[in-house]
Amino acid sequence: MERSTRPRILIVDDDEAITVALAAFLDRSGFDVRVAEDGRAGLAEVERDVPDLVVCDVLMPHVDGREFVRRIRDRQLWLPIILLTQVGESWERSAALDEGADDYLNKPFDPHELISRIRAVLRRTVQGAPPLRAAERLRAQDLTIDRTARRVWRADQELTLTPKALTLLEYLMLHPQEVHSRDRLLSALWGFDFATSSRAVDHRIAELRRVLGDNASEAQFIETVQSLGYRFSAPVVAG
Repeated sequence: MERSTRPRILIVDDDEAITVALAAFLDRSGFDVRVAEDGRAGLAEVERDVPDLVVCDVLMPHVDGREFVRRIRDRQLWLPIILLTQVGESWERSAALDEGADDYLNKPFDPHELISRIRAVLRRTVQGAPPLRAAERLRAQDLTIDRTARRVWRADQELTLTPKALTLLEYLMLHPQEVHSRDRLLSALWGFDFATSSRAVDHRIAELRRVLGDNASEAQFIETVQSLGYRFSAPVVAG
C-alpha cells in the first residue's frame, strides 16, 4: 500500500469527545490523522511510525503532555509538537515552550486556528533537522541572538535591550514569516491574564526598531501587518 502524501498528524488526548471531532475535522482539511488516548499511547504511536506533527494535550493520565515532549526530545526526535494548554494557567504556556514544544493553543480553541498553527509549524519545519527552537543562536542577516547568554548583536556591535524586548525578539525570530496579533504576543510573553493593554507590545516593538535601526516603513526585520499585528520578515537560520 502506498504511503499517504498528506501530512500525518498524531492527536494525543484522553478526551474522546475532542479526539473524535478533531480527527474528523483534520481529515476533511487534508491531513492523515491518528489518535492516541494518552501520553503513554502517544509515545508508542511515535515509536511505531513517526508522524509529521503531534497535537498533544497537557493534562492526561499516565504520561502528561509536558513529559511526552521531554521524552520525545530526549530521543533527539525533532518532530514538531503543538501543546493544548489550559486557558487559566499562564505559567503552563511558557513551560510548554520551555519544555520543547513548537507552539501551543489554549483550550477551548477554534479548530480553524489549530489548522493555521499546524500549517505554520509545518512550513518552518525541515524534516529530520533540529528546529530553530533547538538552536543556541539565531541569525537573520547580520542580526544574531545568543539564546543562552541572552545577548544580541548586529554585525560586531552588541546591542542593549530590555529583557522583555529581547524575549519578544527571540519569539518573533523563532516564528519567522508568521503574523502575530498583539493579543497573541501578550498571551505568549506576558501571560494571558496579565493586566495590561496591547500597547505593551507596541512599546516593545518600538524599542526593538529603535535599537535595531529598523525603519517601520521599510522594515528589514519587523513588519507591521495592518490591522493584524507584527511579522518577522527576514529569513532566520540556526547558528
